[in-house]
Amino acid sequence: MQTLFQFVLSLGLMMSVSLLLIGWYPAPASAAPIISNPNELVQVVQEIESLDAMRSRLASSLEGSTEVPTMQTMKDVCRPVGMRAMQLSQEHGWQVKQVAKNYRNPDHAPGNLHDQMALVKFNQEPELIGFWDQETVDKQPGIRYYRRIDVEASCLACHGLKDRRPQFVKDGYPQDLAYNFNVGDLRGMYAVFIPDDIQRAIQNATN
Repeated sequence: MQTLFQFVLSLGLMMSVSLLLIGWYPAPASAAPIISNPNELVQVVQEIESLDAMRSRLASSLEGSTEVPTMQTMKDVCRPVGMRAMQLSQEHGWQVKQVAKNYRNPDHAPGNLHDQMALVKFNQEPELIGFWDQETVDKQPGIRYYRRIDVEASCLACHGLKDRRPQFVKDGYPQDLAYNFNVGDLRGMYAVFIPDDIQRAIQNATN
């Protein structure tokens, strides 16, 4: 599998050579977006890798535990990831979301066709870690970064067989779809939107 180092390196080479984004389909050079601050794109990758490492580290605390997960477990393991995503949005002016086809929290449902297509892309390409796309969100143009989230062994404590879900999940999420996963399955993805005006503001501040 492609390592993080290789991925970041390939991202740097991509920006330094052509400043083209990885899109859904091959596009002519004239259609490539203008990236006013490539360093911010690298920062996005670094921040999301740090966020995913936090998620994995917190979830690993469930491995080997004989205690049934409770609502407090969710607050200790899952909530900090969502809070950090919100913090990144506030600090940088990005829109940072977790998205999944089989979601538990309705806020994580795919919000548009781009989200749905990104999830399909990750499903079809298991080796793909992340990619960029030029999009318009809420009538605002910008660049979006997608990064996969895979199921780890620790995730199965709450996302394994449907009948073995903790009681607090059954009670609190009657429309739950996030179960029957196996290790290595695609759990979902992070989606980070960087509005063009944020890029321009950063560029102006550094000039």
